[in-house]
Amino acid sequence: MSHKTKEKEPVKIVNLGDPQYYLNRELSWLEFNRRVLQEAIDPRTPLLERVKFAAIFSSNLDEFFMVRVATLQRQIASGVESLTPDGRTPQQQLDEISQRLHPMVDQLQEFFETELCPQLATEGVHMLKASELS
Repeated sequence: MSHKTKEKEPVKIVNLGDPQYYLNRELSWLEFNRRVLQEAIDPRTPLLERVKFAAIFSSNLDEFFMVRVATLQRQIASGVESLTPDGRTPQQQLDEISQRLHPMVDQLQEFFETELCPQLATEGVHMLKASELS
């Protein structure tokens, strides 16, 4: 019996300090909330579930701004320039949040006005402005 000896492949050394190996906490959270929005927009989702997902998306954003965005703004105001594990400064994080979030908010607004409210109205649920109330 002959035994072939396998040559060991050299061990690849990974630099765990390299930002490419890390996800940004805030941007990752936004991607999670994008999935919540997609559930609201998905026409296969039952109507009242769509309302619920739209409300969850909005509620999540309220908390996101009160806690995470406010923290980044305080860091910027305090002159913090340290990098997150993924290599971003507080200002870079705010800039990316803005860039990613504006299209999502616009998408929710358009969905609410052009699809959700009209569909609710066909079911007898009407959204009124404060000025329309008696």
